[in-house]
Amino acid sequence: MRAVFFGSPSHAVPSLAALATVAEVALVVTVPDAPRSRSGRPVPSQVAQAAESWGMRVERPVRAAEVAEEMRRLAPDVAVVTAYRGLIPRGLLAVPRRGFVNVHFSLLPRWRGASPVVRAILAGDETTGVSLMVMDEGLDTGPVLVERQTPVGEATAGVLTARLAAVGAGLVSEAVPRYVAGEIEPVPQDGEAATAAARVAVEEAFVDPARHTTDAVLRAVRAFDPWPGAWGVVDGRRLKLWGARPADPRPEPGVAARDTEGLVVGTRDGAVEFTEVQPEGKRRMRGADWVRGRQGRPLRFGRP
Repeated sequence: MRAVFFGSPSHAVPSLAALATVAEVALVVTVPDAPRSRSGRPVPSQVAQAAESWGMRVERPVRAAEVAEEMRRLAPDVAVVTAYRGLIPRGLLAVPRRGFVNVHFSLLPRWRGASPVVRAILAGDETTGVSLMVMDEGLDTGPVLVERQTPVGEATAGVLTARLAAVGAGLVSEAVPRYVAGEIEPVPQDGEAATAAARVAVEEAFVDPARHTTDAVLRAVRAFDPWPGAWGVVDGRRLKLWGARPADPRPEPGVAARDTEGLVVGTRDGAVEFTEVQPEGKRRMRGADWVRGRQGRPLRFGRP
């Protein structure tokens, strides 16, 4: 079986590794190198780094259509996509004999789109999972080959994404060869049950304890970790919130309790303790240490 792989971030690497155990990976397509450090020097995507270390051929087109001619020459049986972060044009979908299979981190048709893990946590979903989907021209609308569930629990988006990456890798090695061999038939999605997982904006990660419930605050802190980081505003400056848990006593909404060592803040219906925070321009620290550094000054969350 000859395959082409499309992917970019670290959580796509397990799928590539799994594909390489069951197929000849003739080409890896990823996004162009981009500045990711203070030096400003272009850095390859994590998929590019892994693929090149394994001796695989890598292309970094600005647009995926640029590899169409090369893919026709290679005549792959299938292309596998995991978080490519680029558009796969219609003309490319039909090049592999069995089309493109997308490793999508949700139980389709729930959470079609760019940020399914974040949306599942924000919505309070108890379970999520991975779907292997045969791509069509729509946004995650193609028929599904196989799905596997996993509980959301109290995981952050980063932890849950890593778990789903491992689940997806297992499905790639198990199901892709069977699909190419004609042993699995894709099943159309129920479009009426679809939900959209829009791309995350930094502004969306703003947390206002005075207006939000305890559950909403806890979910936001987990959903936006590691990016962009949930954040509030104290004394007119941003305070990133990296850890939270339910707490007592219950101070006034948006105000920190004065009779506790930790950073306990009232919410609309209770209270949370922010266990790890990051003041603007500073390192991450324990919430209790940050409170002590304020030397008893009143602390109220505000608006941007």
